[in-house]
Amino acid sequence: MHTIRNTLVVMDSQQPEDLILNRARMIASATQSHLHLLVCDKRLKHSSYLDDMRGALAKEGFSVSAQQAWHESPYKTIIAAQQAEGCGLVIKQHLPDNPLAKTLLTPEDWKLLRYCPSPVLIVKTAMPWTGGTILTAVDVGNDDIGHRVLHAGIVSHGYDIAQLAGGTLHMMSAHPYPMLGSHDPVFQLKESIEDFYRTQCKTLQSEFNIDDEHLHIEEGSADLLIPQIAHRLSAALTVIGNVARTGLSGVLIGNTAEMILDTLESDVLVLKPDDIITHLEELAAPAQSPTAQAALATWPYNHHNHKL
Repeated sequence: MHTIRNTLVVMDSQQPEDLILNRARMIASATQSHLHLLVCDKRLKHSSYLDDMRGALAKEGFSVSAQQAWHESPYKTIIAAQQAEGCGLVIKQHLPDNPLAKTLLTPEDWKLLRYCPSPVLIVKTAMPWTGGTILTAVDVGNDDIGHRVLHAGIVSHGYDIAQLAGGTLHMMSAHPYPMLGSHDPVFQLKESIEDFYRTQCKTLQSEFNIDDEHLHIEEGSADLLIPQIAHRLSAALTVIGNVARTGLSGVLIGNTAEMILDTLESDVLVLKPDDIITHLEELAAPAQSPTAQAALATWPYNHHNHKL
């Protein structure tokens, strides 16, 4: 969080701007980052609106710029601006999706979480972060090097924010139900599964000073438990990871970050593994030669074949 030098703030002239600008002010004040305001619209002119927002922030002492742009869709416009401006964070307000529309079309915020190379902060509430609870959610059942790096990044961001906001850091992980037919006896009993998950959390607890009182290991599905625990703790912010799963795998398994957007009662910061960030940056770059395009198409998380 301390390394952010440029923050993209997605503005909507149809929504009150206080909610998202309050978060942008807080982050810019803590990180000394530049704020770049963006309106995604191909029809109406928003120069007056952007000038007012930019002028007000500049008077408060913030470094700020603004633009209106359009590149096929809102999420593509946001990613294009994020890449062009070199933004290390995207801040966007979330509005609940229509349940019927969600079954027919992939929501724009879901696409943004899947394809944006930078961390994305989805603003949902006016609850102050100052002195609040910061909840980090990790899946320590996945212990490969990529997931360990992602887990460390999630808790590290949560730790930084808790330090900046004078808040309290919590960590949680959801473990599976016992499987009597499992070849591994650890996963046959609830007690042994929980003990395994707690052991897996010890390194992160030690590194980020999280005691057992602030560690939550519970049985169930992550997409159900994360909102429940966030509600129980009155979390102001929940920090989670997203593997940018797409295609049939994404439809069948689902991405936790997407599934909990509407049910979470806190703001949510979504991070991605480094290998996925690298590939998303390649996809967001200007068109390459046919040879380079063919090479990109072989990557396992190939987005070109995913119908949006």
